[in-house]
Amino acid sequence: MFGKRGNEGFGKAGGAIAPSPPAPAAAAPVASSPAVLVEPSREPQRQQVTPPPTQAPARKRPVRTDEYYDTKQQVFSALIDTIDLSQLSKLDSESAREEIRDIVNDIITIKNFAMSISEQEELLEDICNDVLGYGPLEPLLARDDIADIMVNGAGQTFIEVGGKTMESEIRFRDNAQLLSICQRIVSQVGRRVDESSPICDARLPDGSRVNVIAPPLSIDGPALTIRKFKKDKLTLDQLVRFGAITPEGATVLQIIGRVRCNVIISGGTGSGKTTLLNCLTNYIDRDERVITCEDTAELQLQQPHVVRLETRPPNIEGEGEITMRDLVKNCLRMRPERIIVGEVRGPEVFDLLQAMNTGHDGSMGTIHANTPRECLSRIESMIAMGGFSLPAKTVREIISTSVDVIIQAARLRDGSRRITQITEVIGMESDVIITQDLMRYEIEGEDAGGRLIGRHMSTGVGKPHFWDRARYFNEEKRLAAALDAMEAKTKE
Repeated sequence: MFGKRGNEGFGKAGGAIAPSPPAPAAAAPVASSPAVLVEPSREPQRQQVTPPPTQAPARKRPVRTDEYYDTKQQVFSALIDTIDLSQLSKLDSESAREEIRDIVNDIITIKNFAMSISEQEELLEDICNDVLGYGPLEPLLARDDIADIMVNGAGQTFIEVGGKTMESEIRFRDNAQLLSICQRIVSQVGRRVDESSPICDARLPDGSRVNVIAPPLSIDGPALTIRKFKKDKLTLDQLVRFGAITPEGATVLQIIGRVRCNVIISGGTGSGKTTLLNCLTNYIDRDERVITCEDTAELQLQQPHVVRLETRPPNIEGEGEITMRDLVKNCLRMRPERIIVGEVRGPEVFDLLQAMNTGHDGSMGTIHANTPRECLSRIESMIAMGGFSLPAKTVREIISTSVDVIIQAARLRDGSRRITQITEVIGMESDVIITQDLMRYEIEGEDAGGRLIGRHMSTGVGKPHFWDRARYFNEEKRLAAALDAMEAKTKE
């Protein structure tokens, strides 16, 4: 099945970017030229990144020599001349990897390359990653302790581990190889990145968020940023163990999600907004119809009745764009019971507020803001951006009658993530939106290792504004117990 089929077969399967590439497990090579797939990093190896003690240590990559890369290119060229890529793309990941390993081992034996067993294993791994995966990125994507991968051109890659950013030893051969890998990633979701369209958002098959900005906008080569998702989705119980919220606060959040409060999750970049949104959606009843609207689909809802919608950028002629506002307006015609907007960035916020006001209780979204008050101001500003010529008081009345709860998330200076406020929107007094905090996080100092010390404090609110809603869902006793326990801990 894998006999040689000549250069014509390789040209069809191994172009720079296939129009409809197969799954990454059996994807065609990034480019038809072996040079693009070779990963020579002739710079001296920099300091090895050491993961936290809780993780298994990453295997140290050996220093690569010019001889290694010459050998790799010869083996790769022989592999391309031997293998039938159209048949390889039909195999699952493990079968394809085994097929490549067998052929590469035969090539090494026939050509009589002098290699140790460890060098041969390194070569096999590199070639499999180049043909079936994302080349030099594969070791980083395989590590579950990495939260972000930031590639600043071919010669520099940073990762975030345990809330801290550090440089990785991963390098690319050149910017052409890096751009080819970026093109492979975005083509899998029907998008493209090149000089005419140098900015692109995409996602990996596991839901990880990808952003690419290419030359000429990125001066030193393509900049690739990957926000990785953990293989096991986080839950509120895990957030409690991490110290992001107290058990009592987690119970309040469960009830907020259960009783169909309209929720905005506010926070800065990397504060955990999407993770928290995923946690809250766990408490949506399984018989509810949920529609999600996102720029890049990354939410991982577990309910059986979920419709996922994703925006679309314009084509090369500048036509065919589907905006977030188009999605939100359309999903109102799809009989949703809850609308989940991955990130509110512009005038679509007005349509979301209208949905919250017209029977779609329990809708949720995230927004970039540093405090709940700033969140309300940003919503007001985004409505103005949409060209709605409404009086300021009218806009604030719409906001106050639509949003029930704002949950503030923050990434602190020590890298830890905390839910810093749970804030209710009460209503209007004169021209001002009135809010009240149910809980807030107060920093009390830091330990010898530089980790911040703080605790979640109750504000002493007797009955929250959504008490009647909790009673309607028969959750008022659990809510009262959680608030009482939170206040008792605060007084200790």
